[in-house]
Amino acid sequence: MRDDRSDPSALRFLVGHDLRSAREAARIKQSDAAKHIGCTAAKLSYMEAGKSTQQPDEVAQLLRYYQVDVERRERVVSLAGRADHGTWWAPFGEVLPDWFKTFVGLEGLADSQFEYADKVIPGQLQTPEYVAALLTDSLHIPAMDKAQTVRARMARQRIDRDPPLHLGVIIEEAVLDRPVGGPAVMRGQLTHALDLAKRDNVEVRILPNRVAVHEGLTGSFILLNFTEARSIAYIEYHTGALYLQEQGQVDLYALAEERLRIRALPTADSMDVIADRISRYTQME
Repeated sequence: MRDDRSDPSALRFLVGHDLRSAREAARIKQSDAAKHIGCTAAKLSYMEAGKSTQQPDEVAQLLRYYQVDVERRERVVSLAGRADHGTWWAPFGEVLPDWFKTFVGLEGLADSQFEYADKVIPGQLQTPEYVAALLTDSLHIPAMDKAQTVRARMARQRIDRDPPLHLGVIIEEAVLDRPVGGPAVMRGQLTHALDLAKRDNVEVRILPNRVAVHEGLTGSFILLNFTEARSIAYIEYHTGALYLQEQGQVDLYALAEERLRIRALPTADSMDVIADRISRYTQME
């Protein structure tokens, strides 16, 4: 069965970005655009921010006013038409921070995702035991919400769903040596990652410790790519996240991805490194 990951807030986020970027490219004031569809500037501001419903007919009027080409216009209007569906993560809403809800909504809509991980195994590859260990004594997740949070993290994984997420990750070698949950949990986690890496839609590569200076030193990041919208760079910090949408910013992270790929080990060598760590953790049990 096809897995519908439509999410109203994420769809509004994508539509709003396209509306704003198209208006700015056309050099049209927000007040003039609002007048064109018979609404207030405040309403258009909320539409561009993805904070209110964007009616498909109003979206179409605006994009025609901005002289957007037909293909792009139809794509954005289609996104707006899907924004009245329910959200898949509703059962987990109480344990997901608001800023993270936006991310999981966008992640559910993405066709492909790249992640550079410098601290922990990427979320799409994590096991329940590994997630539970990460949440131990968390400043953000109360103990009573831990089990539901683990279920939420598992529910967001899309590697084996229909359609599957195409995932590429580069993991710092040091992450493999961080014994989250102890040897048994790490052995299970790395075995799981190794198994997933055998899928056609998953690429797992290791950035060796000997690469001292590289484009990832500023921290982990994720690139989300969409068929119907422009790519987004996502950077998480202690109390929230940044969503970078401007083309120049996204291009910079895409270049960082390209350079990290050059410095990372080939896939086969990366699998050997993971297998070596599995062997080490097995001996520690």
